[in-house]
Amino acid sequence: MAPFKTIRARAEKRKGGPAALQRLLPKEPDPKALARLDDDRILAEMTKRVFSAGFAWSVIEAKWDSFEAAFLGFDPAKLSFQPDDYWEGLMRDQRIVRNGAKILSVRENAAFVLAVAKEHGSFGKFLQQWPSSDEAGLLDLLAKRGNRLGGNTGQMFLRFIGYDGFVTSQDVVACLRDAGLDIAPEPKSKNDLAKVQAQFNAWVEETGLPYVHLSRICALSIGENRSSEGHAA
Repeated sequence: MAPFKTIRARAEKRKGGPAALQRLLPKEPDPKALARLDDDRILAEMTKRVFSAGFAWSVIEAKWDSFEAAFLGFDPAKLSFQPDDYWEGLMRDQRIVRNGAKILSVRENAAFVLAVAKEHGSFGKFLQQWPSSDEAGLLDLLAKRGNRLGGNTGQMFLRFIGYDGFVTSQDVVACLRDAGLDIAPEPKSKNDLAKVQAQFNAWVEETGLPYVHLSRICALSIGENRSSEGHAA
């Protein structure tokens, strides 16, 4: 495998030098801030990522205040006790995107957030305690216990919530494959994700950088720097 310094040097050359590349990196993750997140904000971000999957993010953002109102501020306890007619009413609510399966995922994910919060004090504290060196395991848990939180949706939820992790965007995968990692063009299997995790773990050992910086630099070093609505990997 190529050392990360080679990948970083390529990214710096493509983006105009070390200082220019540094400006493109997000701020370092703050585990304490993650632990302080209220459960309603966790559920809100889950919902935003679920509804954004396969849809124009700009449309969801434009409607987001209406989503907050329609879903009762994403209070997990309130949502968990809403009767069926509340959820049926949302199917006709023109304030939001009326996708039945995604609407019902909010009810399931509210129960998921409540269960995890009961186990760990809050969902944010649970995320703070989960090591970035096993993000693949966390993604598996989100897919199994959550609703519609598998694949890229789970990764983007973790990214936007402030968890220090990688995202297997097209550019990141291209970078990994170019560096010599034997994974599929769309690494969805547990075996491929384990390989991705192991490689990022090795790069953390090599560089001391947070996973989110490694992921972003990797993306910026190759390809077209594809990103969703301007958010690079």
